[in-house]
Amino acid sequence: VQPAGTVHVESVVEEESTGNGALMTHLRGYRADAALIPEPQDERLVRANVGVLWFEIEVRGAPAHVRAMAEGANAIDAAYRIIADLRGLEAEWNARKHAHPHFAAEPHPINLNLGRIEGGDWASSVPSRCRLSCRISLYPGTRAGDAAREIEAQIAAFAATDPMLAANPPRVSFNGFFAEGYVLEPGSAAEAALAGAHAAATGAPLGTMMTGAYLDARVHALYDRIPALCYGPVSRGIHGIDEAVDLASVRRVTKAIALFVAAWCGLEPG
Repeated sequence: VQPAGTVHVESVVEEESTGNGALMTHLRGYRADAALIPEPQDERLVRANVGVLWFEIEVRGAPAHVRAMAEGANAIDAAYRIIADLRGLEAEWNARKHAHPHFAAEPHPINLNLGRIEGGDWASSVPSRCRLSCRISLYPGTRAGDAAREIEAQIAAFAATDPMLAANPPRVSFNGFFAEGYVLEPGSAAEAALAGAHAAATGAPLGTMMTGAYLDARVHALYDRIPALCYGPVSRGIHGIDEAVDLASVRRVTKAIALFVAAWCGLEPG
């Protein structure tokens, strides 16, 4: 037998830095009635997913010999002061979680990550430059442009209070992810089909979750406007040492996906 409907299998690039691979499937006109992305989610269905912004902060100081540090302006020290201030914005965004029901029970749904820092030339000069690469998440429904302007305003307001930064305003640029989150509204026929397939494959009801990580499912949810099901195997150490998925879980999820395709598309002789 074979699926009675058309099944598109899409393998795309850039899920880790822009989401542009999945976006291109939309821009090129591929369409379906539902999408399933087998991202490792511990055999649960993602109900809500954050958006993500990447941005860089460039700080310029003034070089000097360390014997006369006061004559220079340390860009690395200034960059850390900016990050300390941005932690306040992170706390403010986390305090807004009660306006977002899917995230209200999470202890810290919004995470600001300083992922990379570059600066200075060597140990015996006051560093005149520093670049920070950062990532922060957004609640579903928050427009990426609005969040970006809030970040820019926060940095500009702090810089105006800092003598060094007031004389050398930091530059903020947005690169990579500029992505908004989504909510999978319950009650779709696609979700019901996946729930039945999961129960048949695992003997357990299908649970749901929110995730603070980027997912390509957002492209299909926001732009294709179809049920975007993100459901995959149990994992460990994601983006860490010895990242792995559980092989027994992979087998269960593979069976569930096959049963989902059969239920959703129907079957016909091959």
